[in-house]
This record gives sequence, C-alpha cells and structure tokens, in this order.
Amino acid sequence: MHLQQRGRILRQSPAIRSLVAETIITPSDFIAPLFIVEGSSVKEEISSMPGYFRYSLDNTIEEVKHLWSLGLKAVLLFIKCDDNLKDNKGIEALNSNGLMQRSIKAIKNAVPEMCVMTDIALDPFSTFGHDGIVENNQIVNDPTVEVLAAMSVSHAEAGADIVAPSDMMDGRIGAIRKALEQNNFINTGILSYSAKYASCFYGPFRDALDSAPGFGDKKTYQMDFANRKEAIKETLLDLEEGADIVMVKPALSYLDIIREVKNVVNVPVAAYQVSGEYAMIKAAAEKGWLNEEKAIFETISSIKRAGADLIATYFAKDIIKILQ
Repeated sequence: MHLQQRGRILRQSPAIRSLVAETIITPSDFIAPLFIVEGSSVKEEISSMPGYFRYSLDNTIEEVKHLWSLGLKAVLLFIKCDDNLKDNKGIEALNSNGLMQRSIKAIKNAVPEMCVMTDIALDPFSTFGHDGIVENNQIVNDPTVEVLAAMSVSHAEAGADIVAPSDMMDGRIGAIRKALEQNNFINTGILSYSAKYASCFYGPFRDALDSAPGFGDKKTYQMDFANRKEAIKETLLDLEEGADIVMVKPALSYLDIIREVKNVVNVPVAAYQVSGEYAMIKAAAEKGWLNEEKAIFETISSIKRAGADLIATYFAKDIIKILQ
C-alpha cells in the first residue's frame, strides 16, 4: 500500500507530538479565582467544590504567595460579605475599608507583581442575591451601573490592576471606563464578562459566596444560552465602550462562542471554567468514572484550542502540577 501522506508519522512519539502541538498551555494562561472571608486562620472547604476553599485574608496572602511560586500571574478576587452588611444599595461594596478593598491592598503589598483582578457585581452584597439593585421585583439597570462604576473606582484606589464586571448590565463598561478616567486611574484595566450566560453551572459558586438569587433567576440580564449572534453583539459593544479583555462564561458548553468571539476581536479573549464544570469533574473522578488529571488537561486544552488566551479556572494549581 503506497500513501503520499501518512498522518500518523507526526504522532509516533511524545517528542514529535510535542514539536507539532498546536495548543500550548503555560502557567501564564491562567487566572486563579479566590474566595475570601472575614476572620483569621480560616480555611473552609466548599462542600460542592471538593478541594477548593474559602480563605481568611491571612491565609489568602499565603495562598497568593504559593500561586506566584508556581508561576501563576493573576488572581480574581471574590469576597463573602457578612449578612448584616448586605442591603439593596451596595453600600458595603463601596466601603474603602471593606473586605475586598483590604484584600486588594494586602495582596499587592505581599506580592506586588501579582496581577490582581476584582469582581464587580452586587450579588455578594445584596439581600436579594442579584447582581443589581432591585425595585418592584425588577433588577434596575441604570442605578446599578452608577454603583458599579463607583465600586470600580474604589477597587482601583485600593490597587486593583484590572476590574472585572460580571453583572451584564447594559452600558456598564462605558460608565466604568469614564469613571476610571475621570479619577485618573488611566492604567486600570477592564476585563468584561461580555458574553455571560444564564447557566445552571454556577450553583457551587453561589454556595461559596452565599449569593444565590432570593427570588426568580438572572435571565433578564444574563444571556439566553440559545443565542450565538447576541454574544458577538454584546462583545463588540463592550469593546466600543472601553473593555481591554473580553470574557465568555461558562466555558465548556460555550466553546463555539469562544471561537466566534476570538474570530471577530483584536483583544485578549478570556474564558471561565466555572464551578459547576469543576464540580462535575471532581464528582466523576471521586466515583472512579474518569481519570481526574486527564479530564482536567483535556478540558483545559479544549478551552485554549477554542481560542481562549486566558482561562479562569479552579483547576489552576492542578494544571500547573500536571504540566510539571
């Protein structure tokens, strides 16, 4: 049998496969999400996210130092707000001495070169568990955007490198960019959750922060998972308004969207491998139904292959260990 082309030639050894691999994964591809709580010496495992923890600020700093030693270059901060500080106006979100602001300062002081990204949304601070202000059982857009812009300035003042609006309110990127510019935070970046879908895969995250919606759902502001073209529209609008990086969330069920976005933008594209995606792999591995390390590497590779330049994932440390 004579063949002019044999595809298997370039698959015959690990050395050859590594030479011709199209998708290369490095530690600098990843953003490590961190959940921060009040207190000291706290390390609480999240029941629906085995192996992932809420940390008090002292332990958060130690974790950030460890992440940096592994070669990870970015963290994304989320805080668990005490119930007695929650309201419907986001007052605690603007507290210059709040847990988020203190965390930013402490991390930048401990590991100055670490890129600190911060979540911009009201759900951790809301008595209703929604990403915006509630009026007459409706999540109102424009008053929410005003608070999100002020929140972004507060994070920038504390030292955040990049603010990451995850709320999906209309016009918030433009308002945040304007507020940052007016307050002379001209070097603060915006990572926009541009195509964030109303997904069932966020459940464990809401357990981690006690931020599940108190009524209804988030479908009036997060995207319908039936839609593809809308993701491009939302992303291009965010770029016009001043986003530096755009994000697709979740990742695994939206690989087609990641590729579509990658094909039309000239900025870095991020993707978020969310808590439900993490929990599924963990649960199946615990049952012995799949190999955890292989599942982590394959799913991460699929997200990178789809076009993501940056990947926020709870497997950040695991993937580094696998690479090593």
